[in-house]
Amino acid sequence: MSVGKVVIVGGGISGLSTAYYLAKAGVRSTIIESRPRLGGVICTEHVDDCLIEAGPDSFLAAKPAAMDLIRELGLANEVIGSNDHKRVTFVRKNGRLVPLPDGLMMMVPTKIMPLVTTPLVGWGTKFRMGMEWFRAPKAKPDDQSVAEFVREHYGTEAVDYLAEPLLSGIYGGDPAQLSVRSVLPRFVDLATEYGSLTRGVLASRARAPKPQGAPAPLFRTLKGGLTQMVDAVTATFGDQVDILQTRAEAVERNESGFRIRTAAFWVEAQHLVLACEAHSAAPLAAACDPRLAELLGEIGYGSSITVAIGYDAADFNGKPPVGFGFLVPRKERRKLAACTWIGTKFPFRVPEGKIVARCFIGGAEAVSSLQQSDAAIAAEAAAELREIAGVQATPKFSRVYKWPSAMAQYPVGHPKRLAEIEARTAAISGLHLAGNAYEGIGIPDCIRMGKRAAEKILGNDRAPARS
Repeated sequence: MSVGKVVIVGGGISGLSTAYYLAKAGVRSTIIESRPRLGGVICTEHVDDCLIEAGPDSFLAAKPAAMDLIRELGLANEVIGSNDHKRVTFVRKNGRLVPLPDGLMMMVPTKIMPLVTTPLVGWGTKFRMGMEWFRAPKAKPDDQSVAEFVREHYGTEAVDYLAEPLLSGIYGGDPAQLSVRSVLPRFVDLATEYGSLTRGVLASRARAPKPQGAPAPLFRTLKGGLTQMVDAVTATFGDQVDILQTRAEAVERNESGFRIRTAAFWVEAQHLVLACEAHSAAPLAAACDPRLAELLGEIGYGSSITVAIGYDAADFNGKPPVGFGFLVPRKERRKLAACTWIGTKFPFRVPEGKIVARCFIGGAEAVSSLQQSDAAIAAEAAAELREIAGVQATPKFSRVYKWPSAMAQYPVGHPKRLAEIEARTAAISGLHLAGNAYEGIGIPDCIRMGKRAAEKILGNDRAPARS
């Protein structure tokens, strides 16, 4: 198939997916990536026989794009699920770790007794959550913040101790700023149809087909780490994909399409895929459409830091941590927003006799820590583990991974901005966008957008539904 030369700016999973699906159709492409490695925030390391994910550690099983790609790559036998039988998550409140009540779907309660007995929220909030069942549907505004949406249904305490900590580890953002239509679109649909979120969740569960056998795990990943997927994708490229380890500095339009300037030379293309962060795509799009560049530049990004700390299990005096980990609401936060006990959440990650904490720092706390040394960040994280989780053991190793301006934020008004971005991009022949700045920040979302960019280039865009 002849579609002209394709250049992809960005070698994260979005750009790699675009190149993979093009190569599968026999179309060559060139990836321009400024970092010394491919994969973007996907990065797996092995430390002291422990598998450490520097970026995302898994993907949602309910979103199909990642599993579809994994099956095509022949890695289906390498997929493992989270140990959901051990899935207890704690939230810090008033200096104590309190388990999230059973039956909670995000911030939506679906069981009565766990809600009645939990000390995570007070009786006023419990009463409001119960009365929410009778909430009638009503017309919704074009968009509103997650905080406004949750507060309308369940009150301020539910925002502070449910919505904010649950979302902070995903977006690293402020629920008072995040767009509910972009971040929680399913709940918006349920509220529009049923009024009550609790009633809507239960009704949708009743309609869903009954699973055959054991229920699917909430999260999936690869036994050898997510870098397995990156390596498997690049192994399929052969001579179909050229990798240029340089920075794309500018883009010009010409009669045949685009000229991309790198540090050393120019590259010609008929199709240009901007699969990098929106703040990097903005200056490249400026020559094509200044308004598009302005819109891309308005998409905010948050920073994050992942800290892995390893211990000897013998130092826990027979009392290893319980559950997947804990969340720290902003009202009680110093640095850590969340912690996962890696060996509890997933099998094949941590050998017997070792315990590894994977700590997450996001938002303003991450920005203030980026200039600190790795040793200082690890020491602060270990100190908070002692205070919050009672970990008295001495760390045997630590690793710190800094991700400045890597987490896309979807502020109120994002759907309207996205609609204009899509319209302006479609008006520029040969220009395509992919990445975490638009329709979802997870690995399946990025793969889906990369595949869609390839389908548009190939001329068989099916515009798959967002899921």
